Amino acid sequence: MTQSNIMPGFRPTLAFTLFYLGLIVLIPLSTLVFKSLQLGWSDYVAIITHERVVSAFRVSFVTSLIASAVAGLFGFIIAWVMVRYPFVGKRFLDALIDLPFALPTAVAGVVLATIYQPTGILGKWLIDNFGVKVAYTPLGIVVALIFIGIPFVVRTIEPVLQEFDSTMEEAASSLGASRWQVFTKIIFPNIFPALLTGVSLAFARGVGEYGSVIFIAGNLPYVSEIIPLLIVVKLEQYQYSGATAIALTMLVVSFLLLLAINLLQLWVRKRSGQI
Repeated sequence: MTQSNIMPGFRPTLAFTLFYLGLIVLIPLSTLVFKSLQLGWSDYVAIITHERVVSAFRVSFVTSLIASAVAGLFGFIIAWVMVRYPFVGKRFLDALIDLPFALPTAVAGVVLATIYQPTGILGKWLIDNFGVKVAYTPLGIVVALIFIGIPFVVRTIEPVLQEFDSTMEEAASSLGASRWQVFTKIIFPNIFPALLTGVSLAFARGVGEYGSVIFIAGNLPYVSEIIPLLIVVKLEQYQYSGATAIALTMLVVSFLLLLAINLLQLWVRKRSGQI
C-alpha cells in the first residue's frame, strides 16, 4: 500500500489507538499477569483448584452461558418485533430496552431482589404456584444476567434486520417457499453471525457482572457465590496474590471461550458467503 492510499491522519490516529490500548488495556492486564507470577506454580494451582474457587467458577460460567442463551432467544424476538412491526408505544419500548445500560447495576440488583424474594410480588407468586424460588439461588443469578444481557443482543441484531434485503424473501416466496422455509433458509443464516455476536457480548458481560448479581444471588459459598465476589473477598482479606490468580484464570478462560465463539462466527460467515 502506497502512502497516497492511506487516509489522512492515519499515523496520529494509529498512535492514539496504540496509546489507548496500552494505557487502558495492556498495562492493567500485564500487571495482573506479573502479580500472579509472584506465586509459585504449585501455589497457583492450589488456589484455582480449591473447592470453593472451582464452585464459584462453575456458578459464574454456567449461569452466564444459560443467561446469554436465553437472552439470545428473547433478544432476537424483541429485535424482530421492533424492526418488522409498527405498533403504539414502539418508541417507549425502544427506550426501555436500553434501561439496563443506564441503570446502575446495584440499583438493578436491589430491584430484582425485592421483586423476586420469597415475599416479593413475583417471588411469592412463583413459590405459591410453581414452587420455584428465584432469589438467593443460582436461578436468581440467571435472571439478573438475562436482564443486563438482552440489550446487547437486541442492539446487535436490529441493524442487520433493518438492512436485510426484503426482495430475497419475496423471491423465495414467489418460488413456492413457505414462511418457515424463508425464515430458516434465508433470514436466519444472514442474521446468525449478529446473533452470535450479541450472545457473546451478553456472556462476556455476565461473567464479570457484580453489582446486579450480589443482591439477588444470596452469595452462599458452593451454591450461589460468583467469581467476582470471591475476588472481592480475597482483596478484603488482603490476599492479593490469590485474588490476582483467580482473576487471571477468569481472564484466560473468558478469552478462550470468546475466541471459540469468534471462530464459530467466522466459520458461519464464510459458509454463508458473507466474506
